[in-house]
Amino acid sequence: MRGYKIILIVILVVIFGSCSKKENPKDKTVADFTADKTIGYPLLEINFTDLSASADSIISWEWDFNNDGIIDSYKQNPSYTYTSIGSHSVSLTVTDVNDSTDTKVKTDYISVQQIQVEFWHAMGGPLGDALSTMIDEFNETHPDIKVNGVSMGRYQALSQKLMASIVSNTQPDMAQAYESWIAKFIEGDAIVPIEKFIKGKNGLPEKELSDFYPVFIKSSTINDTIWSFPFNKSVRVMYYNKDIFYQNGLDVNSPPKTWEEFISVCKKLTQDKDRDGKIDQWGTTFATDAWQFENLLLQAGGEIMNEDNTEPLFNSKEGAEALNYLYNLLNKYKVAYLSTGYDGQNDFLASKVAMVEGSSVSMVYLRKGGIPFNLGMAPVPYNRTKHNLISGTNIVIFKNDKDSDSEKKQEACWKFIKWFTSPEQTAKWSLMTFYMPVRKSVLQNKKVQERFDQYPGLEGIYHQLDYAKVEPQIELWFDIRKFLEERVIEKVLRNQLTAKEALDDVANQMRESLR
Repeated sequence: MRGYKIILIVILVVIFGSCSKKENPKDKTVADFTADKTIGYPLLEINFTDLSASADSIISWEWDFNNDGIIDSYKQNPSYTYTSIGSHSVSLTVTDVNDSTDTKVKTDYISVQQIQVEFWHAMGGPLGDALSTMIDEFNETHPDIKVNGVSMGRYQALSQKLMASIVSNTQPDMAQAYESWIAKFIEGDAIVPIEKFIKGKNGLPEKELSDFYPVFIKSSTINDTIWSFPFNKSVRVMYYNKDIFYQNGLDVNSPPKTWEEFISVCKKLTQDKDRDGKIDQWGTTFATDAWQFENLLLQAGGEIMNEDNTEPLFNSKEGAEALNYLYNLLNKYKVAYLSTGYDGQNDFLASKVAMVEGSSVSMVYLRKGGIPFNLGMAPVPYNRTKHNLISGTNIVIFKNDKDSDSEKKQEACWKFIKWFTSPEQTAKWSLMTFYMPVRKSVLQNKKVQERFDQYPGLEGIYHQLDYAKVEPQIELWFDIRKFLEERVIEKVLRNQLTAKEALDDVANQMRESLR
């Protein structure tokens, strides 16, 4: 009987001793950890802190930061940088001196999110389709960034919405903008200078920067700082009907190169074919267009404003000469008529007009409906100089001090801009839209050279960039362009004012505004 008591006592001691040990967590090794952040964008650096507990010293830490079965660190408190989008599980296995181990897994603990940026633009129709294609390609090849393109349809709407968004602090991350708008953005401290990114760690070395046409860098520079970057840039082009040239004994591959030659060809091609006293075929047509006047002014040897944009110079004898050139085409030589909207372009397609000026981008719309004759393209005729004016917008990056992710988004915007203006992409953009490539090296691109063979004269149009200039980079110029069209060009062409009177009137008004 005594023996049974002894056995019972031993059993009770073992049981109670075992229970006592299980109830003491300090005798166990328990893995645990935390992180200084659990959500962010790619290149997300996380600092992990070990919170494991054990009665004995922990001597080993094995971290798996993305739960792929591979140990990424053996440090107690490591750091890790996440580069791929998605949710990542993290595990920590700890071992103490007695070889006791424990593992802690936190499922979907780290979330690496895609950087999304909003890009406002005014591209529509086939140009909008081309831009969407480019944006989609960027998004596919840069999974860490998503550019969301938002079209405002028209530049006027884009301008109004941008100004309103800045006031309400709801501006996009980047947008198209004319130089005159950019001047106002700078004044309002609304944008970040692109130069900051050019000189940054993901910037552009001098060799690459020098590949850009100087005129585009100039158009992006205000007060010695590069504030924007070239986006959709065009030059003026003379389109002509090769069939009409051939039918009238003119060399189809030798369009007029000077103002004088242009007038001569217009005279020959302006015809009353059925002899009813009405012109059936015109040499040319044009609308009241400030860009055309500015171009002619430069070709005559004049300037729009002085170098620091403090004094208008367009009301010079060269300015009057430019306007009188247009006036004479209409009223003296009677080889042109004044058109509006797309009427002139449609008449050209209908072979009612032999030659017409337009943007390089007009080619997209001419081709859209089919061109029913052999089309010729050439640089616009020049006078004393070959200087010409580029048109189109730049792209800017906006500030947003209230957005904690603003710097990340700005870097993402720059990544898109840098990609879009790379030699391969600017060539692709030009081939799709007939906008000018922003880099000189594009002329050596095989597909671009094939396009030159397809459209003789196009290479000469590209070379107009060698002589190109930019519009005044001041906010006031946006309104002055309207005044030139409505109060100068229109009135002179309709014989309501002389060229000098009309130009002086707007120049004096501009001087008052500049004071």
